[in-house]
Amino acid sequence: MEHPVTAVYDANILYPAPLRDLFIRLAQTGLVRARWTETIHDEWVRNVLKDNSQVSAERLARTRTLMNEAIRDCLVDGYEDLIDSLTLPDPDDRHVLAAAIRAGAEVIVTYNLKDFPADTLARFHVEAQHPDDFLVSLFDLAPGLVCAAVKRQREGLRNPPKSAEELLATLENQGLTQAVARLRQFVELI
Repeated sequence: MEHPVTAVYDANILYPAPLRDLFIRLAQTGLVRARWTETIHDEWVRNVLKDNSQVSAERLARTRTLMNEAIRDCLVDGYEDLIDSLTLPDPDDRHVLAAAIRAGAEVIVTYNLKDFPADTLARFHVEAQHPDDFLVSLFDLAPGLVCAAVKRQREGLRNPPKSAEELLATLENQGLTQAVARLRQFVELI
């Protein structure tokens, strides 16, 4: 994998706040050129609001703005004309693949691997990766940068603050089991 790798972040990895925070910080290291669309934003925001009545639409609008400001050139546009020509198991996911094609992305980071069949994506030189596998590949290339991103994430947690081990447990609960196993070897750096 060449770096920075261009990756479209699917809505399901932007939905959980700990994952969203980590994957934004990973992009800030220069290892990843993170991309998403306003439609992907709409999807994760809609689901957070549906599942969590404590979170306000205004707060999520602010988060969305901060994300767009934190990552240079993150928004993909001009992909809509590709959507109808694409075939995926879930037609509602075609916009993600269309954005990846338009962005020249090598990877779609998603939990929904079954919705992005490898043979279909290969035609466009894109692969879908589970966030754990994606993080492991970044870690194997640049463990120091990944540890630094996780440390910045931990240092940014104020309400409540978390120890390195507490943050790793949170990430493990998000399905990042392989990556957390590697990160635990460097817990003193986090």
